[in-house]
Amino acid sequence: MLKEFKEFAIKGNMMDMAIGIIIGAAFGTVVNSLVSDVLMPLISGVIGTPDFSNLYVVLRNPSAAAYASVKAARDGGAVVLAIGLFINAIISFLIVSAALFFVVKMLNRLRRQEEAAPAAPPAPTAEVRLLGEIRDLLKRP
Repeated sequence: MLKEFKEFAIKGNMMDMAIGIIIGAAFGTVVNSLVSDVLMPLISGVIGTPDFSNLYVVLRNPSAAAYASVKAARDGGAVVLAIGLFINAIISFLIVSAALFFVVKMLNRLRRQEEAAPAAPPAPTAEVRLLGEIRDLLKRP
């Protein structure tokens, strides 16, 4: 059973998938930082809202208290519609989608270039060479 697992784990597709998952997780961290640390402050500066993550609507507030953040409202027992967190998630999704689109587009371009490159004609087999020699001998007067 250990031998079967080893064969399964070492197969090329399994290793490619593992590498893809690890790179995807790292890529997700980079995109998350790009959205929260670079883009959201720029967008918030243009719109005038200090931070999208704190855009929320309180749907039900049993204590009637005012809350400074979504986390504080949820901790206080209020039912909150966190619009800003949803906007952050949408922007993050769009950035990841665009980045993956460009990566796939580049890979497709590289594949097309490889396919377009003319391949050397295959060397004739021994039978074809022998038949060619026979043909040439028969053509002689």
